[in-house]
Amino acid sequence: MSRPVLYFAITSHGFGHAVRASSVAAAIQQLCPEILLILVTTAPRWLLESYIPGNFIHRPRAFDVGVIQADSLTMDKEATLAKLKEIRSAEKSIITSEVNFIRTNRVGLILADIPPLAVNIAQGAGIPCWMMGNFGWDFIYREWGGEFSEIADWMGDAYQFCDRLFRLPLHEPMSAFPNIADVGLTGGSPNYSSEELRQTFGLNIPVEKTILLTFGGLGVQQIPYHNVCQFPDWQFITFDSLAPDFPNLLKVKGHEYRPVDFMPLCGRVLSKPGYSTFAEALSLDIPIVSLTREDFAESDILLAGIENYAYHQILNPTEFFSSHWEFLLESPQPPKTSQFLAKDGTDAIAQTVVSYFQQEVRGKT
Repeated sequence: MSRPVLYFAITSHGFGHAVRASSVAAAIQQLCPEILLILVTTAPRWLLESYIPGNFIHRPRAFDVGVIQADSLTMDKEATLAKLKEIRSAEKSIITSEVNFIRTNRVGLILADIPPLAVNIAQGAGIPCWMMGNFGWDFIYREWGGEFSEIADWMGDAYQFCDRLFRLPLHEPMSAFPNIADVGLTGGSPNYSSEELRQTFGLNIPVEKTILLTFGGLGVQQIPYHNVCQFPDWQFITFDSLAPDFPNLLKVKGHEYRPVDFMPLCGRVLSKPGYSTFAEALSLDIPIVSLTREDFAESDILLAGIENYAYHQILNPTEFFSSHWEFLLESPQPPKTSQFLAKDGTDAIAQTVVSYFQQEVRGKT
């Protein structure tokens, strides 16, 4: 009997979608190594491998564009719209190509985060399409109005035929989806103990004075790194290879380590609004310091989420780019609610996928 095959379509936008999708893929693989994983994404293979320890097929294809950006905060709407129109005009040929691939490889299920075309591909192939996410791209584009409204309608029409949505915390209503299952936070867990990392990197600063700087796959231009010199007895950690050399700024190089590996060492994670970074920090109960991000609808929802569920500080751009980072001398604000977010999203999605394939096998025997 042939192996069950999962086709995992991941949105082409930054690293966050690839991170949370890869964490789910890894959990599926751990629960059922029999399942062949096909990750369909333009995210680099090294990023996927940093979360998925076993074998998988990487199929570099883009079914959406997200937002074209110069960095994690600077958007190019004009280029984004042009690329969206290009993808829409190529819709039929994209679907035909992927349906052929799916049939040839005997794919049994599509899981997507969260390109709308994945639904159309699944319909063409005659298999179910499940999705996971905390927002749909129709939600992002609709707020921009103009020609983006028509794009949002096109995407919302596709989402209506999704067979099941695993709705993650910190979400918009996602009302286009007819069948919603709410799950907990997703993301990876540290691969190393804090003691291992302290020994490897010679770290001996207390947790409360250790800060992780992480701004997603695209980074942020002109980070005022000179401010770390204002805090000589603090430890700062970055994955930015272009950061300057300062005695108290550790530049983590290569692809062996991920931001989540260093989070338990840190008293705060300094970031921009991003679901995956927030989710991993929330899962580990690490306080979050976040910049605001204008004109991106998900940001307000994410920032409201950390206000409710995390120790937090929210900075306007001036406080980050034009100050001496005095905010680090202030204590994070406590969460506004005493409620806790469930942390079982990765395992819940993985278990449901594995159960689906197991039922399919039983149905054929």
